[in-house]
Amino acid sequence: MEKNKKKKKSNKWLIIGLIAIIGVMIAAAIFKGKSKPKGIEITAEKVEKRTIKETVSASGKIFPETEVKISSDVSGEIVELYVEEGDSVYTGQLLAKIDPDAYFSAVERGEAGLNSAKSTLANAKASIENSRAQKEQIIAQLENARTINNRNKKLFDDGVISQVDYETSQTNVRQLEANQRASEASIKSSVKSAEGAGFQVKSSAANLKELKTNLSRTSIKSPTNGIVSSLSVEQGERVVGTIQMTGTEMMRVANLNTMEVQVDVSENDILRVSLNDEVEIEVDAYLDIKFKGEVTEIANSASNISGGGVSLNTDQVTNFIVKIRIDPSSYKSVLTEGKKYPFRPGMSASVDIFTNEESDIPTVPIQCVTVREKDEGDDKKKKDKDEEDLIEVVFVMSGDTVKMVEVTTGIQDDEYIQILTGLELDEDVVTGPYSAVSKKLKDGKTVRIKEDKKKDKEEEED
Repeated sequence: MEKNKKKKKSNKWLIIGLIAIIGVMIAAAIFKGKSKPKGIEITAEKVEKRTIKETVSASGKIFPETEVKISSDVSGEIVELYVEEGDSVYTGQLLAKIDPDAYFSAVERGEAGLNSAKSTLANAKASIENSRAQKEQIIAQLENARTINNRNKKLFDDGVISQVDYETSQTNVRQLEANQRASEASIKSSVKSAEGAGFQVKSSAANLKELKTNLSRTSIKSPTNGIVSSLSVEQGERVVGTIQMTGTEMMRVANLNTMEVQVDVSENDILRVSLNDEVEIEVDAYLDIKFKGEVTEIANSASNISGGGVSLNTDQVTNFIVKIRIDPSSYKSVLTEGKKYPFRPGMSASVDIFTNEESDIPTVPIQCVTVREKDEGDDKKKKDKDEEDLIEVVFVMSGDTVKMVEVTTGIQDDEYIQILTGLELDEDVVTGPYSAVSKKLKDGKTVRIKEDKKKDKEEEED
């Protein structure tokens, strides 16, 4: 019994203790709630004048501004290869040699064909001369026959000769006249034969010239000064000439003194890019170094056009190739005695193209600007069918509350955005946190400036 009484008494005090603790916790929570500052905690910054450089960012690869792909015009085996990748070459330098034996034989056949055609032409010309000589002989015989015929006519009229003799002389004249016409036709035929032989000579000469050209093409020479940036073949390999088809690319010769970056720019940004725009270039191979450049070429057609047409799939990203020349003066610092060319074709690079710059303009941090739906209750802001239903706004500090202000924005960079209308200089604008600016804040909402605890702690230590 006594044990039970003690146990009951102990449980009673335990319950009382728990109730007391709960009461203290509730009182502390109420006190903390009353002492907690009211309003949404925010950060703010003043509207200030700054300089903004609007940029378009893109990425791509480095290429030589001038790079020539070298292929053989003729097919055959590479019997000599005189260069290696990285060698410097000059215009006209012999780079490689294709087996010329088959082309030597073709040239010899061409020379024989030309000589044969010349012989035929000579025979045709001789035939013309022979026909002309025969004609002259016939003309002389004809004149003699006509003289005899005229004499025989008088003799026949005088009764000295018989009619048979007179008719014989007439027949002889007519026969010689026919021979004259035949000789004239023979001369014309010989002239035409000579013309045909002349054309054959020209054809054989052109064929021989082509064969000699093909023979000369077995010697592959450099078309420009530069560096062998790529070598795709080895001695002993067979190559296909470009006369028959696409052909085998043997090597590339590039001018590494002038390099460019080729980047893909989105269709949303391409209209802002102009020729000669200043560019800041970062190359992956060079950390923490920024090079300078300028836009030299902007593509007129999208890079995804192929086969004479463009894809009509609207989900596909449409990009335009922009070429940017790298300023040699900007990479002098990375040149060393053994490194004449700091960039290699195919290196990855990213660029910032400065498309516009405004100085001394009102700006706010870019995170200050958000969008809200238009107020339908305001007659001045009623929605119209032709108007968009969203507006750009910022929240301006007004005591311990904020005021939503519609603004018009201009150019922007990675940190700040230009304010064209809606704000005055030195006004305090809410900059964060993002969740408050984008969703929580409304016109007239109570706020408080976020305390910089780290700064307060440093001040206390001082």
